Amino acid sequence: MTKLVIQIPCLNEGDSLASTIARLPRSIDGVDTIELLIIDDGSSDDTVAVAKSCGVDHIISHRRNRGLAQAFRTGVAAALDAGADIIVNTDADGQYEGQDIVALVKPIIAHDADIVIGDRGVANNEHFGPVKRRLQRLGSYVVRRLSRTDVTDAVSGFRAFSRSAAQQLNITTDFSYTTDMLIQAGRKRLAITSVPVRTNATERPSRLFNSIPRFIINTGITIARAYTTHNPLRVFFFGGALIALVGLTPMIRFLYFFISGQGDGHIQSLVIGGALLILGTLIAILGILADLVAANRKLIEASLNEIRILKEKIDADAPRKSGDSSAQAHDKAD
Repeated sequence: MTKLVIQIPCLNEGDSLASTIARLPRSIDGVDTIELLIIDDGSSDDTVAVAKSCGVDHIISHRRNRGLAQAFRTGVAAALDAGADIIVNTDADGQYEGQDIVALVKPIIAHDADIVIGDRGVANNEHFGPVKRRLQRLGSYVVRRLSRTDVTDAVSGFRAFSRSAAQQLNITTDFSYTTDMLIQAGRKRLAITSVPVRTNATERPSRLFNSIPRFIINTGITIARAYTTHNPLRVFFFGGALIALVGLTPMIRFLYFFISGQGDGHIQSLVIGGALLILGTLIAILGILADLVAANRKLIEASLNEIRILKEKIDADAPRKSGDSSAQAHDKAD
């Protein structure tokens, strides 16, 4: 049996949650069970009460707001514990058309993809302003290059992923999981594809960021951190090599004047060049050490994945063993 869990992170979404849930599909070809999971990220309104009235299957609550990335992590862990074979993440504000989940999960059901991103058609989306369109396209281009994927809408939160992909991803950012997830997935060579999805206009402003400059800064930091985490040797080694190369320039300049018999007045070039050369070499060495740490990280992630699989097997065997024990006890009582 194939189980789909649709997770919806919520922060004070009591006004829009019911209509969002009403538009979600109740049956999909190739899926036997569909369950809804609400992650209440410290809401102060009636979000939980609305979720209960809508018959949501699972509700997880944070006592205080922890941010979208943590809500996403909580949701994925809960969905895996619930036995999800496919997990879909969507927003509670109704931005995404719920029925497009059918198209979103289709490549995963067909075993053609591990992760599917809902492409909002940013370039021509009438719900986005001109500045947002350009920024989204630029951000998607950068993430596409760094992750070596062909995703056209990198920051879309409307996405589906298989159980196996969810088990392999470990989100470390505190801001937004979208770009971190793609860079990780690309590094781990997971099969990623995009499908076009529809969007609706939303009345309330984004709760992820207060201004566009802040969003750009936080997203840039997230991208740089994620890329450096998974490609440390490339970042540090080539960065150090570049600094060392810059340091060679004044040193060559000093050697030129020294050979010409005019080296006494250019000793500062030797000092600056030598300092940059040493700094570049140290940074390159840090890159080698960071790459060794990254290799250790891979082993830890593989171990975590094996532990998750082992835990699932133990949990699956527990009811059966419990039933066998009950039967034995009953036989003895007779």
